[in-house]
Amino acid sequence: MKPKVFVSGCYDLLHSGHVEFFRQAAQYGDLYVGIGSDETILHYKNHKTLYPEKERLFMVKAIRYVKDAFINDGDGVMDFIGTVDRVKPDIFVVNEDGASEAKRKFCEERGIKYVVLQRTPSEGLEARSSTALKQDLCQIPTRLDLAGTWIDQPYVSCFAPGWAITISLEPTFEVRERCGLSTSTRNMIKRIWPMRLPDMDPETLAKLVFCFENDPERSDGIISGAQDSIGICMPGLVRHYYDKLYWPIKIETCQDEEILSWLEQHLVMIPMEPRRPGCSVVEGKDITEPKVKALAQAADDCWQAIMHKDLDAFAKAYKASFNAQTSMFPGMVHPSGVIAGEDPQSPTIADFIERYSAIPEVLAWKMPGAGGGGYLACVVKDAPSFCQTHPEAIPLSIRR
Repeated sequence: MKPKVFVSGCYDLLHSGHVEFFRQAAQYGDLYVGIGSDETILHYKNHKTLYPEKERLFMVKAIRYVKDAFINDGDGVMDFIGTVDRVKPDIFVVNEDGASEAKRKFCEERGIKYVVLQRTPSEGLEARSSTALKQDLCQIPTRLDLAGTWIDQPYVSCFAPGWAITISLEPTFEVRERCGLSTSTRNMIKRIWPMRLPDMDPETLAKLVFCFENDPERSDGIISGAQDSIGICMPGLVRHYYDKLYWPIKIETCQDEEILSWLEQHLVMIPMEPRRPGCSVVEGKDITEPKVKALAQAADDCWQAIMHKDLDAFAKAYKASFNAQTSMFPGMVHPSGVIAGEDPQSPTIADFIERYSAIPEVLAWKMPGAGGGGYLACVVKDAPSFCQTHPEAIPLSIRR
């Protein structure tokens, strides 16, 4: 009689790596699989499953290396205890990512052999992981702020009201963390909808996301600006008007195809180093009424220039908005905090600005979001041509 072998996991995005893991585990005996329930994954991993538990059970059972499979009835990382008691395996197999001291002790107490496998792909196949696949398949957009950044904070708009302008971007490039593209808001969205936004009214969705992210029990006391949820959830070009409140008092959208295509022809992003963990872009801030009014005026001018597809006026207003931002928040370009062991020779934000501002095809520049690193978002004469001559440049696709 063959030994009973047990493995456990979510298997929400079943791929060749899972099948190879099952194949290797089945070499030890008859393979039984415990599958995390929808409820457990929601509470433990803070997101809904892509496939409901019945579908995951069906797919796992259909794999020829699997003798039988069950939905685990426990919760947390040890949700498989009841299934183990039911199967009574001789061997418990985990991969190196799933190994833990708690599992080892659990097996020792029950006299079960504990085996840890290296994560290796089947010969000739690419290594796969669910996390990497979800990142590749995720269609949650991001946003780029064009003008008026910081006006969505009441401690700024209390000096003067004004517009913020955003575009919603398709994730056609790697959306890196701490790079000014509202990844904190995007990650909050992925906790509810891991792959794509729901089909609902965009403004209502933006308000829901804003309220979900800004939990009143949030321990850091930070309120994320509404431009992030609006910029992600509302397609096309959007401007939103702030006056001493966290949520804008009015929102205007532009879905004109000529205008959106025109913007795509003149915007690129240049990757820089991400904002350093622990650095501050608000330290040394100097917010005054004239500076906020300059920010608001630049946003007005930027919108009008875009509506008229006036490239020179757009570049002038775009640069004026960034100058107004950095006059209030110099840490956007010179973030505080020195990291031990940091390479003093690595290019600074100022180095990137100096380099790209000297290129004749670059008409204006800014950093997305709070700055401090990430990307240099540039207005250029012709984006396709610029990307050909500067392969590091990222072309942008505005979500319709």
